[in-house]
Amino acid sequence: MAFNKRVKIKTILEQNPIGQEITLMGWVRTKRSNKNVSFIALNDGSVITNYQVVADPNLIAEDILKKCTTGACLKITGTVVESQGAGQSSELNAKTIEVLGEADPEKYPLQPKKHSLEFLREIAHLRMRTNTFSAVFRVRHALAFAVHKYFNDKGFFYIHTPIITASDAEGAGETFKVTTLDISKPPRTPEGEVDFRQDFFEREANLTVSGQLEGELAAMALSEIYTFGPTFRAENSNTTRHLAEFWMIEPEMAFYDAEDNADLAEDFLKYLISYALEHCQEDLKFLQSRLEEEEKSKPADQRSEMGLLDKLRFVVDNEFVRITYTEAIDILRNSNPNKKKKFQYLIESWGADLQSEHERYLVEKHFKKPVILTDYPKEIKSFYMRQNEDGKTVAAMDILFPGIGEIIGGSQREERLDLLLKRMEELHIPIEEMWWFLDTRRFGSTPHAGFGLGFERMVQFVTGMGNIRDVIAFPRTPGNAEF
Repeated sequence: MAFNKRVKIKTILEQNPIGQEITLMGWVRTKRSNKNVSFIALNDGSVITNYQVVADPNLIAEDILKKCTTGACLKITGTVVESQGAGQSSELNAKTIEVLGEADPEKYPLQPKKHSLEFLREIAHLRMRTNTFSAVFRVRHALAFAVHKYFNDKGFFYIHTPIITASDAEGAGETFKVTTLDISKPPRTPEGEVDFRQDFFEREANLTVSGQLEGELAAMALSEIYTFGPTFRAENSNTTRHLAEFWMIEPEMAFYDAEDNADLAEDFLKYLISYALEHCQEDLKFLQSRLEEEEKSKPADQRSEMGLLDKLRFVVDNEFVRITYTEAIDILRNSNPNKKKKFQYLIESWGADLQSEHERYLVEKHFKKPVILTDYPKEIKSFYMRQNEDGKTVAAMDILFPGIGEIIGGSQREERLDLLLKRMEELHIPIEEMWWFLDTRRFGSTPHAGFGLGFERMVQFVTGMGNIRDVIAFPRTPGNAEF
């Protein structure tokens, strides 16, 4: 079979080996035939471009050509020749074709026509064979690689924080439980509660919502670390921005304050987008064209002012605006949408929790640039954020992007044990269970900071996809754990 001798379409397009005999393997996208010849468009996933194969019925048996239907997997050996048609510089004259896997054209659901994204979610096991999704997942790969390259080049260490944990880092309580108990008849305590002492971990456990707290522990020894792994939230939310299983990138840095944190986050985002622009040009051009077609069906006032590539370059080329939460509230309170009651959530007073509509107004209408919001009220932020001298706000930071709202959330962490303990008591966070976290404040504490980037939101922004379910291979959402 000699699979290791196959040549990828990407390699052919880069090297254009005219006159050489090669072996291609891939899936049929389309086939058209006349009496004299069959033209097969083959794709192997290495690039978005299909490669044309010319099959002469005098060389290839009729029964083989009949099986070369859309979706079938083929092994084709032939000679690379200059293309007679427009669209590509070369094509393959087939000498032999072997059908590695047939696809019944009556049953194969991905026919050469336009399918809705909703339909493709129902066949997520096949949707990566479309141009749209193959492009999305090549971009996703490039961004994941860029994450590791960025932090490695800066001397950060990659830490694998636990997926199973006994703590709820955000304190929201929206966690998936992990248990080996028989849920139909679990053991009970004398008080009638579930007796988790008889469970595998001898205590309640859940899937993590964040690797931050463990990341802080590592930063207190290695100075600069990052995590990049799956996180889980049992939030019954069916929006275009939420998943139950998603990937988070969470750097934690000793000897960083809030300004250092914002500087790193801005530089990191610009690096990721620049990397995609440099290494994913063909896929991004295709996704831009797809987005332009999609936007034609929208009312004029809902269409994007910039194309996808322009939007990405705009973020890279502009300094992010930095304002405080208090300044943002003043802008929003005095804005036309607020005065005319067009916001779904009206801004009436300081202390309001900003919604996506407010974040997008600041970015897309007021500043027309990415925005870094700082110094939020402590009442709407997590216990571990460093309290500012005013006693009302914390050294928090959110980065807001056009079209998507918040893309990064972070803060300088509270390194002062007395203030952290007081805040935990105010919020009724069990201090005894967090002894290990508090030890980092007891022994050699130092100013430190970190942030979290939801990877799917980043992929969504770079690819222009409107629904977060379309940037992860197999989305997990309420009522959906298929595949």
